[in-house]
Amino acid sequence: MTVEYTVFDTPIGACGLAWRDGAVVGTALPASSPARTRANLVARFPGAAEAPVPDELRETVDGIVALLSGARVDLRAVPLDLRDVPDFHRRAYDVARAIPPGRTLTYGDIAHELGMPGSAQAVGQAMGHNPVPIVVPCHRVLAAGNKPGGFSAPGGVETKRRMLVIEGALPEEPTLF
Repeated sequence: MTVEYTVFDTPIGACGLAWRDGAVVGTALPASSPARTRANLVARFPGAAEAPVPDELRETVDGIVALLSGARVDLRAVPLDLRDVPDFHRRAYDVARAIPPGRTLTYGDIAHELGMPGSAQAVGQAMGHNPVPIVVPCHRVLAAGNKPGGFSAPGGVETKRRMLVIEGALPEEPTLF
């Protein structure tokens, strides 16, 4: 079946969702514009068709919007199609999916959870290749010492920080005024 996608508004900008056979194959965090988010999805899924969200995934879109609005939403039940993802990455994503909003783990924590201490760098690489950010909350995975580490989504580490502030895992930066 062909991959279909939609772009939808959230409090942090236009996000995207791509699916095949009722399961999510990709998400996109906001780019500089809804058109750019759309272009990013089409680049990742050549031949994908824009379509209305199917009923079975409406709750997923609503959950992403709610999560990015500050609600404590659990997206672990979202059906994923990760057939093209390496086994190690899928296993790391399973651990990351269990991190609740407002909490974080480090790459090393996930490596230990996988029974592979010393593979923190590989976990970081897996998170950097996460095809379904937000649903697999790679933004909740930090580097050693709870440093932000990287974030490959548009906006980089600033987007990661913003999402963690919304979820209550980080305090808001004080403003000067």
